Amino acid sequence: MPHLKIWIDIVAPKEVPFCEPLIQMLKKKRHRVLCTSRRFDEITGLARMRGMKLVLAGRYGGASLQSKLEANIERQKKLVPIITRFGPDVAVSHCSVDASRIAYGLGIRHVAFSNAPWISAVMRLTMPLVSTLLIPRMIPKSAYTRYGVDPRNIIQYNAMDAIVTMRRRIDRSAPLPFKKPARNIVMRVEEEQSSYRQRSKFTRPIIRQLVKDHGGHNIVVLARYREQIADLRRLFGRHAVVTGMAYDGMHILENTDVFIGSGGTMTEEAALTGVPTISYNDVPNAVIEYLVKKRVATRMTDPRKISGMVGRMLRRDPDKRRAERLASSMEDPIVKIARAIESG
Repeated sequence: MPHLKIWIDIVAPKEVPFCEPLIQMLKKKRHRVLCTSRRFDEITGLARMRGMKLVLAGRYGGASLQSKLEANIERQKKLVPIITRFGPDVAVSHCSVDASRIAYGLGIRHVAFSNAPWISAVMRLTMPLVSTLLIPRMIPKSAYTRYGVDPRNIIQYNAMDAIVTMRRRIDRSAPLPFKKPARNIVMRVEEEQSSYRQRSKFTRPIIRQLVKDHGGHNIVVLARYREQIADLRRLFGRHAVVTGMAYDGMHILENTDVFIGSGGTMTEEAALTGVPTISYNDVPNAVIEYLVKKRVATRMTDPRKISGMVGRMLRRDPDKRRAERLASSMEDPIVKIARAIESG
């Protein structure tokens, strides 16, 4: 097989641990790999933690639609000469809008993967342009074809994306955010500044209820943005540890007694590793519904009910066998993605 030049664009924190084994596999096969990203604290921090080299072009656009648009335009202008010089045979991304537009404009084949068809703004801008799309089998192809991708170009794998990230190498000597000898309750808040999410009306009431009912335990709130961290520290900093993601999420989960998530990757990781898991996402998605159906996660939004469930979860020993069976039944998506990259 000829050696390829492969461009991977990483634009969200969860893509760092997901792409890490893919990059290692491709380099082991002696392909040349260029990894690009944008200036965003969680991405650069995680990449530094994982020893991943990224070529940074552009910035995260922030909360407003205008700033997002301007950041996208600026980033694409900066990326074009970088990508032109590298001359990739194939582009790879988790449905990066910038990678989709540049790959299409330069006539580069684009292999994309996605587990979130409900991000309609991103789907509208990427699905008509991708060459090959890889998705988890529990999400129907129709969830993507309505945005313009040909169903013949969709490949499904029998796994969730978290099956990749939860198996990563962990530095267990690294510090953790838990401050006292007690049970550990961890909450990962939502992506308030994403183009597909409005600020959740549940986040702050849930934290307030947890502090009221379980203040004797460690309550750790993992926030995403500087403004979000500052706001939550102002409200709850005396009673909970509010921090950015300066830690390996799997290292935290290994030491977590109850996890409360907003339906993202860390929620999946917690459920598949057998940590008692509650998802408070107010817009259900196929992945969370699958985890609830398999009885490895619970979905609820009422703060009092969530706090009550946390109390019940803390009082009983977790049975991880169901989660272990579910995780062991899944294939490795990286193998299929690498095959799709090489098959063009």
